[in-house]
Amino acid sequence: MNILSLFQGLETLFFQEPKIAIARVVLILLGILMVYLGKKGTLEPLIMIPMGFGMTAVNAGVLFLAPNTPGTIFMDPLLADTDGLMNILQIDFLQPVYTFTFSNGLIACLVFMGIGVISDVGHVLRFPFTSMLIAMCAELGTVATFPIAHAMGLSYGESAALALIGGADGPMVLYASLILAKDLFVPITIVAYLYLSLTYAGYPYLIRLLIPKELRGIAVKSAKSDISSNAKIAFDVIACTVLCLLFPVAAPLFLSFFLGNAIKESGITKYSKMLEDVFLYGATFFLGLMLGVLCEASTILNPKVLVLLVLGMVALLLSGIGGIGGGYLVYLINNKQFNPTIGIAGVSCVPTTAKVAQKEVSNVNKRVMILQYAMGANICGVITSAILTGIYVTIVPLL
Repeated sequence: MNILSLFQGLETLFFQEPKIAIARVVLILLGILMVYLGKKGTLEPLIMIPMGFGMTAVNAGVLFLAPNTPGTIFMDPLLADTDGLMNILQIDFLQPVYTFTFSNGLIACLVFMGIGVISDVGHVLRFPFTSMLIAMCAELGTVATFPIAHAMGLSYGESAALALIGGADGPMVLYASLILAKDLFVPITIVAYLYLSLTYAGYPYLIRLLIPKELRGIAVKSAKSDISSNAKIAFDVIACTVLCLLFPVAAPLFLSFFLGNAIKESGITKYSKMLEDVFLYGATFFLGLMLGVLCEASTILNPKVLVLLVLGMVALLLSGIGGIGGGYLVYLINNKQFNPTIGIAGVSCVPTTAKVAQKEVSNVNKRVMILQYAMGANICGVITSAILTGIYVTIVPLL
């Protein structure tokens, strides 16, 4: 770009399209802030640092260009024309990553395989009733936000994809929004990951607000029985088969999670290392980077984005309240011999919400360990979120 075209771009942008110019500058600053907060640990660094860099780079790369002129970092998430796709695949260096991993939901499945490898379904098998009851209660935001979003003007598909933010499972939101809300999948997924990174900072205050200190210090009995790897693999196979049979649209997610866990329990260390070190972290890196690059000013200026910001927060808040409500329900069922703080772990941000629950309990009583129960609820939360994704993706197109 020469000096003359640079000044022409400045004049065109700042005088004819001031909203676009301001939005791009704001997003550059927001990207820098996300990198800083990720480095500081306030936000999840695995997602926020690549996302912040991508957001800053794409908006800086097109800052002096006309609104409809893409730079080489910019990607077109809705490009369907074959000739246009082949052209952009050769020019924009991240377009192939998007086209071959995002548009078909593959990146969500890769992340789920990695989550399966780091999960222990033994906690679910030790406390099946408790874990599943809490996880079901923690889907309150996923269920309740759907009618609220539709009443606020979103379509059924957009409402369903947004409501899944309440499950605190980013790959699930990405997978569903690609199917149900393609036009809004970028802002919905960005809102999801931005808010999920805040659960570590926000949920402790919700716990302190809703659970008295004396209840947070209640000790629970730890399970002494060990679950064999054979039992875990049997659970993986049966659960995967049944869930794929009931919810075939979400079968790729079920397959990915349970396959990852079965590989871990089978002791195939080379595959386990590949799924965790390469698939999980590689997919998470590109997930953050791609979401940042897709976050160009024209996307954020969509008037529906403000609704997404508000309702995403509502969904996570309701899910947190529902999970704690499930903790109280188990507390009453067990004659007050249960710590209701475990309920927050039903929100399936693995393993963040389980760690939040343990940390809040340890702040009151360092000798109390609730992590076994919390991880059981956490993993069941992944399963219930995938089930609701399957229900939404199956039923919503019929409405």
